[in-house]
Amino acid sequence: MTVYLQNLLQALDFTSLRATLARVAAVVICLSVHESAHGLAALALGDPTARNQHRLSLNPLRHIDWFGLIMMFTAGFGWAKPVPIDPRYFRNPKWGMALTALAGPASNFVLAAASMLLARLTANDSVLLLFWGYSVPLLSLGLGVFNLIPFPPLDGSKVLAAFLPDRLYVRWMRYEQFGMLILLAVIWLGLDGNFVSHTVAWLYRSLLILLFSS
Repeated sequence: MTVYLQNLLQALDFTSLRATLARVAAVVICLSVHESAHGLAALALGDPTARNQHRLSLNPLRHIDWFGLIMMFTAGFGWAKPVPIDPRYFRNPKWGMALTALAGPASNFVLAAASMLLARLTANDSVLLLFWGYSVPLLSLGLGVFNLIPFPPLDGSKVLAAFLPDRLYVRWMRYEQFGMLILLAVIWLGLDGNFVSHTVAWLYRSLLILLFSS
């Protein structure tokens, strides 16, 4: 682990252009994996809507919301175009939505671990080390943690909603159209107490210890 960290610190000594390009590429990968995972989970549960609209793809042009991409860099979080889901295909719509929503953050955690393992294999290349060992896992973890917050319209809200009675479920889902504005205000005003950044830092350190302690 010590050698890996030394190589990683050396890789971070880049010009701002290289760091920016790595961040842009990492954002595109993380968002594309996240949205594709939603679609694949929905398909596995019987909903072919995402597949029929060609959203089961890692092609970023099928997923990128340009304003959401800009927000990723200016506000520290962002979003892609939501994958279309039709809960009428699910045997249990509430749990189908919950599992579909959970697939997005789960894919980001898997991507973070996989990218760090890949970084270990490419540790002699400083560019690849920066990309796979730092940019991708941090952004992927951030996207996963942020989306697990149980507040509409984030994925965590759909997981929480599965435990609500039907009467409260309908009311809860109505808040989706206002939720993003509230989240923007909370993060811009710093009212979140840096919860996401602290959680991501802890997860990143934990992955380092788990994957590179030997």
